[in-house]
Amino acid sequence: MTFNALCRALVLGSAVWASAAVADEINLVMVEQPGCAYCAAWDDQIAPAYGKTEEGRFAPLIRADLHVGPPDGIEYARRVNFTPTFILTSDGKEIARMEGYVGEDFFWPVFAQLLEQKTDYQPALN
Repeated sequence: MTFNALCRALVLGSAVWASAAVADEINLVMVEQPGCAYCAAWDDQIAPAYGKTEEGRFAPLIRADLHVGPPDGIEYARRVNFTPTFILTSDGKEIARMEGYVGEDFFWPVFAQLLEQKTDYQPALN
């Protein structure tokens, strides 16, 4: 199996699993495609910690392939043209999106702001 085929299989497998998890939940859908350098940078810089953060636990990650379309149970408000695109969903419907990835110093504050503005997310006070 080629690397690209393996990536597609993993994305498709996660999409099947995700369809059962979207009801009554907030999720972050990462739309990606094989060969995307910015997706790879996100995977290196953000993915290892994402699920361990308050934000990641509040909005679990679902991965989607740009060329396959939204996972079952997810509805995008408009077409996705760039990867990565991060789509914040509530009950499977898009409520906000971030297009592109320019680094972790930008991603975290913008994502936290989206969560605070579009959901009932409240960061823990230190």
